[in-house]
Amino acid sequence: MHQLANAVLIFDEIQSLPVNCVHLFNNAMNYLADFCGSTVVLCTATQPLLDRVNLNKGAIRVPQGNELMPDVKQLFDDLKRVEVVNRRKPGGWSQDEIAALAFEQIAASGSCLVIVNTKKAAQAIYRLCKENSGAKVFHLSTNMCPAHRKSILSEVRTRLDQIPSVPTLCISTQLIEAGVDVDFGAVIRFTAGLDSIAQAAGRCNRNGRAKQGLVHVLNPRPEDENLAKLPDIQVGREKAERVLDDFDANPENFGNNRIGPQAMAWYYKNYFFDRANEMGYPVSVGHDDTLLNLLSSNTLALEDYKRTKRQAPAIYLRQAFMTAAKAFKAIDAPTRGVIVPYGDEGKQLINDLCAAYLPDKEFELLRQAQQFSVNVFQNVLEKLSKTLVVREVQEGTGILYLTDSRYYSQEFGLSETPEGKMEVLCVAPE
Repeated sequence: MHQLANAVLIFDEIQSLPVNCVHLFNNAMNYLADFCGSTVVLCTATQPLLDRVNLNKGAIRVPQGNELMPDVKQLFDDLKRVEVVNRRKPGGWSQDEIAALAFEQIAASGSCLVIVNTKKAAQAIYRLCKENSGAKVFHLSTNMCPAHRKSILSEVRTRLDQIPSVPTLCISTQLIEAGVDVDFGAVIRFTAGLDSIAQAAGRCNRNGRAKQGLVHVLNPRPEDENLAKLPDIQVGREKAERVLDDFDANPENFGNNRIGPQAMAWYYKNYFFDRANEMGYPVSVGHDDTLLNLLSSNTLALEDYKRTKRQAPAIYLRQAFMTAAKAFKAIDAPTRGVIVPYGDEGKQLINDLCAAYLPDKEFELLRQAQQFSVNVFQNVLEKLSKTLVVREVQEGTGILYLTDSRYYSQEFGLSETPEGKMEVLCVAPE
């Protein structure tokens, strides 16, 4: 923590802070601000209520008057460039209906962005639109390596910047919502957290070229979307639906803005209340506990010690630092990176790593590999490894690469089945 003392710390897109890290983050920021002379700036268009969570466990302390914008509501009113339309309906929208709506929006505004919650839905709607659209259709998901996504986005921006606009349709997962500078004439967003809907709205009429852009919030059919393994999106969707319903009942209570400050505050109040028990970073370390407890009073271990030793431990610091460090995950996703042969540069990178004397020490090559890697879940990795589609560049290095280019397509990126064209990768023998 001392390395962050006497500094200005800027956290962009703070709404993406994992909910299980809320109390840990808040306590750390309070310490840095109160005792280490640091200034903490939280940046986002959808400010989460980090100062209104459980005070005893750690709520961030924001002094009165520390809002950088003196009149937030006026700022939202002045910068309003879109209208969010609640188009949810009983039974949900079919994929054919979603595609038809996208085509309508392209005809009306020249371009449309469709943001979905799952990779499966993105691929399905992309295939459907590509078969029936006169516009150029693009697909984006994290199955594509960063270099691939950058190339797609570059082409999309070029088309969107042309005047008059060139008909453009992009089907994407939520990766496009934060930190991506694109300006579509219209946006269609599958129902998700209200913060995600607001971030999606930031990709519509971004440069104010039209008088008003439209963001259509709709619900897909239940059979077309399974969020069982995406609890953050699932809970966010449920709370957003409540806000949208409350807005429709009394829009004046929310300043007539579905993604304005009042609506966002009501959303986070419901969202944080529902997930209050997750904010201390729950872990299983032989018993159910939280990182917040392990790094503070460590009450469960203390009581267990008292029961067996008949007295409290004769030490002042009773935190379980080592146990907490082992339990914490900076990126809480059970995935491994696989280097893919995207373009000539990706293929050459794989060749160089396979030929390197000590590939795990080739730091420059490994740095480049980040742009050509796809994070793969364990079940998918096992399937690809069994068919030798994924192998180590050299035995024992733990550096994985894709051996068959058919499993990486220009449309969808990495897949579990052959999608692309067959190419031979000439790599050095082990």
